[in-house]
Amino acid sequence: MINVSDQHVQYAPRSLIVTLYGAYGRFAPGPVPVAELIRLLAAVGVDAPSVRSSVSRLKRRGLLLPARTAEGAAGYELSAEARELLDDGDRRVYATAPREDEGWVLAVFSVPESERQKRHVLRSRLAGLGFGTAAPGVWIAPARLYEETRHALGRLGLDSYVDFFRGEHLGFAPTAEAVARWWDLAAIAKEHEAFLDRHARVLHAWERRADTPPEEAYRDYLLALDSWRHLPYADPGLPARLLPENWPGTRSAAVFRALHERLHDAGARYADMGPVTGPTPPSGQ
Repeated sequence: MINVSDQHVQYAPRSLIVTLYGAYGRFAPGPVPVAELIRLLAAVGVDAPSVRSSVSRLKRRGLLLPARTAEGAAGYELSAEARELLDDGDRRVYATAPREDEGWVLAVFSVPESERQKRHVLRSRLAGLGFGTAAPGVWIAPARLYEETRHALGRLGLDSYVDFFRGEHLGFAPTAEAVARWWDLAAIAKEHEAFLDRHARVLHAWERRADTPPEEAYRDYLLALDSWRHLPYADPGLPARLLPENWPGTRSAAVFRALHERLHDAGARYADMGPVTGPTPPSGQ
């Protein structure tokens, strides 16, 4: 299938490699050979030099480790840090609708002026994890994000600057009104709409087909996952009752879940990295 929605969209090779490992590579019985990475990335339009340079960058970041396959071929496997990142990400990427009454986690930090660069890193990381700003130095998110946030800040050596609290919002403003201050909901909605513009038509095309050819399924699934996996970090999964009517995140999540159910396993046959398996949402998510 030609994914017409992606003809004018640029996908970053480095991001696609991470997406490939998240979808299939981490379940392989050993390192993924470089030749296989080149084959699998070629299917989504990435040339061999771009694959090699992107792998080198991921290696320098400590996310990929060079290793030999059982046959002696050069390959790469995920580092322990990368596996933890992907495992944490599963709770978001493959989550079902969040629970309505989970409460909130607050992150309050204090960084000495002599280390103000760490203050910037903390702000950027909390924002990247989906936290909103309740007040200067006070960040808020749905309570289920606590464990992942604790892992992320620990990896960066920033945990000693932060205190976490769990609680509920009591007022004075209605919580829905406060949420609209804490997060830029209009910007988040635009990201969901962009995902729908790219991938809803792809789902509709698959729904009209009876067959699921592995290579086409792999390509469309990997591109959809690469687009989707960033969204649950921009949108922390706020309770529906606190969001505007006709929230596009509901539709985009449904489109991704349908694409995952239709395409993931067929794509795994094309990826050919061992038994068909994959991430599943944790219980209760």
